Amino acid sequence: MAVLVALGAFLMTLAGGWTAQRVTDRRHLVLGLAGGLMLGVVGLDLLPEALRTAGGKVFGVPAALLLFVAGFLLAHLVERLLAARQAAHGGEECAGRAPEVGLTAAAAMVGHSAMDGVAIGAAFQVGGGMGLAVALAVVAHDFADGFNTYTITSLYGNARRKAITMLFADAAAPVVGATSTLFVTIPVHLLGGYLGLFGGVLLYLAAAEILPEAHHEHPARSTLLFTVAGAAFIWLVVGLAGTG
Repeated sequence: MAVLVALGAFLMTLAGGWTAQRVTDRRHLVLGLAGGLMLGVVGLDLLPEALRTAGGKVFGVPAALLLFVAGFLLAHLVERLLAARQAAHGGEECAGRAPEVGLTAAAAMVGHSAMDGVAIGAAFQVGGGMGLAVALAVVAHDFADGFNTYTITSLYGNARRKAITMLFADAAAPVVGATSTLFVTIPVHLLGGYLGLFGGVLLYLAAAEILPEAHHEHPARSTLLFTVAGAAFIWLVVGLAGTG
């Protein structure tokens, strides 16, 4: 059952990526929406779950929050190092961005989607009701994952072929993750730590890259409205999952 649900996540992820491709003539709106979706996923989904499952405190601070800050700083460091290396070798950048950063971020999205599949499998091991509730949350926000994976990869100047490859990898990841729970059980506190770290990475991309790019050439109210709509959509998904 978990693998069948993960197939639904596969299709929803592809639908999100397909949507991102079809609206290239409204690129600023796409980026604004992606930024809102990423902000919503971090603040309303990843971080609360990380705080709940990542364990105790380290010097008075929850471990999940320390990993969250570490993820933010790690993303900033990796981007700067890759950009500096590419500039030193005379490589071209897309608006000052290293394409490797986009691929690394997309790979992190794939890892997150695999963890979604693991969550589905683990929830169905607890019970059918729990499995369906988790599945609702995963399948709904996998549309946002597919949308963001394609957008991030493309934003950093990668070819369309690479963006589509990362999109398909992101779509397949929940199926792989759900299947893995038939053989392996991952400790809950490790999953929580991963969510905190990934949340910091995602927030950096949204706040430092996606949203500034969205408002750079088109500082329109419509872009801001799409950002708010993206965050509100994730709020709706989380709320529906909580009542499911």
